[in-house]
Amino acid sequence: MQLFGTSGIRRVADEELIQLALKVGLVVGGVYPSIVVGCDTRTSSPVMKHALLSGLLSAGSRCCDVGVVPLPTLAYAAREFDAGAMITASHNPPEYNGIKLVNPDGSAFDSRQRQQIEEAVLADSFTAASWEEIKSGGAHNGAVEEHIAGILQSFPTPLKLKVVVDGCCGAASLVTPELLRRLDCEVVALNCYPSGFFPHNIEPTEANLGDLMRAVKGFGADLGLAHDGDADRMMAVDDKGRFIAGDRLLVLFAREVGAKGVVTTVDASMSIDEAGFQVARTRVGDTYVSEELKGGGDFGGEPSGSWVFPNFSLCPDGIYAAARITAIAGHDKLSRLVDDIPQYPILRGSIGSQGVVMSDLEKRLSAMKPLSVSVIDGTRLDFGDGWLLIRASGTEPKIRVTAEAKSEARVRQLYDSALGAIKDCMEEQR
Repeated sequence: MQLFGTSGIRRVADEELIQLALKVGLVVGGVYPSIVVGCDTRTSSPVMKHALLSGLLSAGSRCCDVGVVPLPTLAYAAREFDAGAMITASHNPPEYNGIKLVNPDGSAFDSRQRQQIEEAVLADSFTAASWEEIKSGGAHNGAVEEHIAGILQSFPTPLKLKVVVDGCCGAASLVTPELLRRLDCEVVALNCYPSGFFPHNIEPTEANLGDLMRAVKGFGADLGLAHDGDADRMMAVDDKGRFIAGDRLLVLFAREVGAKGVVTTVDASMSIDEAGFQVARTRVGDTYVSEELKGGGDFGGEPSGSWVFPNFSLCPDGIYAAARITAIAGHDKLSRLVDDIPQYPILRGSIGSQGVVMSDLEKRLSAMKPLSVSVIDGTRLDFGDGWLLIRASGTEPKIRVTAEAKSEARVRQLYDSALGAIKDCMEEQR
């Protein structure tokens, strides 16, 4: 049984998950003497948080509860503690919940830390502290203000733009609008009340942000912003009401911060390579981007909306990113900047993986004569005019396929070749 995915523990909120939160608290509290704890707006978050706090306190850890906050706010507060723990299921539906653990520098627990916690939880290897070793818990109500104040130091000039913010009733519903108002922006708030009952799918994709796109056009705004449930993600809409693809945001942010080295994932567009940066690629997941940035790099992110500014924090910070994209819009219209960045046709999909042996599939794909092959996460084949990525899903019996090329015909050829190779492997096993 595996507890941790690439972004912490995440599953449907039920009695089993509450019991798991208690155990995680007992284990984590036995390793880290002081921990700051926060949660998102989900209806199950209070009970999950108190179960985790009970475990942490029982193990003898000193705890501080910062209440309902975005993950990057929790990570910013963790600078003064040995670790931070966030109750959230990020962009999953409202019936889910989970636990994210972060280090004082904002980075998520790495594979070694996760393994240590997971093995102890599964083995029930934890002990409660004796009565005289139990510390008192307390509340800290200044985390949001501290986070906003820290961000404002990077933006000394008023921005004075009109911005539409879709908080989707998540943890950033009150934070991002307040930050932008402090930057002298006029804010139009959509779904900016932290109820935990999300008015639309919480993942900030183009398909889920129709209201935001219409509002930007209707109000004549300079841009629109959207977060997921814990605001480690941020996606944007330009002044024409068009959704900005994550690959283009990656280039915009890297240019804005004057980056030389950029860290991104294997599924990011080749447009970032063509923009002239020194690009390092990692496995899919912002955890791996942050880990790589510890060794160097000026900026990192992945197209799903996680942006890491290492000079501020190693946590993907959607709140900081909201201020940064607003500042970019203050230099020039986002629509003009976005149109200057190439966008190539991309196809993404998945197919059942029953009977597929990945090594056999890789041999078939090698017949396509790629210029180079990467096996950082699945198999990525580069062809000069495009690339193909085949990855086994970590959550479903499927193989995920992504293809990008400089023409519609070429991307379709690459994508169909991958599907054909997978189907041939399946046929051979029957």
